[in-house]
Amino acid sequence: MAQSEKPLHTLAAHEIAAAIASGETTCEKVARSCLARIAAREPVVKAWAFLDPEQVVADARAIDQHKERGPLHGVPVGIKDIIDTADMPTEMGSPIYCGHQPFADASCVSLLRSAGALILGKTATCEFAGATATVTTNPHNPAHTPGGSSSGSGAAVADFMVPAALGTQTGGSVQRPSSFCGTVGYKPTFGIIDTTGVKPAANSLDTVGLLTRSVEDAELLSRVLTNSTKVAWLKDDAKLRVGLSRTYAWDSADPATRDAVEDAARRLAQAGIAVKDVTLPSSFGDLIETREIINDYERARGMAFEWRTARDTLSPGLAKTIENGLTITRERYADAQIRVERLRRELDGLFADADVWLTPTVHGEAPKGLSFTGDHRFQSIWTQLHNPAVTLPTHAGPNGLPIGIQLVAPQYQDAKLLTAAQFVFRKLGPGPRVQV
Repeated sequence: MAQSEKPLHTLAAHEIAAAIASGETTCEKVARSCLARIAAREPVVKAWAFLDPEQVVADARAIDQHKERGPLHGVPVGIKDIIDTADMPTEMGSPIYCGHQPFADASCVSLLRSAGALILGKTATCEFAGATATVTTNPHNPAHTPGGSSSGSGAAVADFMVPAALGTQTGGSVQRPSSFCGTVGYKPTFGIIDTTGVKPAANSLDTVGLLTRSVEDAELLSRVLTNSTKVAWLKDDAKLRVGLSRTYAWDSADPATRDAVEDAARRLAQAGIAVKDVTLPSSFGDLIETREIINDYERARGMAFEWRTARDTLSPGLAKTIENGLTITRERYADAQIRVERLRRELDGLFADADVWLTPTVHGEAPKGLSFTGDHRFQSIWTQLHNPAVTLPTHAGPNGLPIGIQLVAPQYQDAKLLTAAQFVFRKLGPGPRVQV
């Protein structure tokens, strides 16, 4: 099917930008197509925390009148509901912030608008980007979780409601929904996307990330948010070195995840890509403990106001996290940070023989039920180490639900990671997608 014949809501972000730039379509037409898809599917998927269709159409018409055309001109984007928007509520997935209207956009939202993006609405989040789920379902099967905490962003992008959405990751909140819903999930190097205007969860871990349906779209939005140079995509005969890192959590993974990673490694090797086993030293097992110490300590202090004024409104799980964090001493927290920093330095030398590492993203398919959004262990390794990582939706599990693989690169090698991810995705192809 030619691009011009596809329903507009099924186009990728870069395709929408090109179609609008060429005069083939308009932002309003794209917006109306997305809204029609949402109207048809939202009663089941429940991906949106706030959506005002009349405002969306009015904003789209205004964008169509703009004479200046940025790289995202007319492209709809969803915003996770812990990220401030000046014209939409930011409710954090919590009744404490019901109706809360920020004065200003978050930095990342303002940069998207400056590039011409249409902010479609706010996507549902677990409570304060934690583990307590809301009502969002997996678009492949509503009996299963979409993952969290960027639940609505993952579900909305996978279900063709919007081509791209912002998420955040403190443990695995971008990459887990990406794997469970079947999208590309990009968690950049810590700190390269500004977090001003994003409700903190754990300041030394929080990272704004991107959920899209293509690596090209992740690169396009990242370029806008970080002022990066456009990457040069690898040619089909490019030489790429991939390290296969099963990590210390490998034995806990479901057979479907292990099969997906092993299958990816085998097919890449058959395609002429150099694949070599790499092993994380046993010292990296400390990351299981350090993540909980750092997360709980920072979470407790970042939510001091909510704890003091509205603790009875918090979910039992979040309350327990804060209670635990308040018992952690500064000395114990500092020791955990020192241990993680030591592992970051140790990791630098382990990438000497590989451009990127191939590693599991999740333990398996999306769990059944909506209360448990999945285990963060395979994702939080790289969140703590501050490495950039990309989830690619390449495989399916025994129930036909998506299972992603994960590529990781050294800190600040985001361009190398994205070019490798696009190359690998071309070689492996996509896994299951939601039917349109």
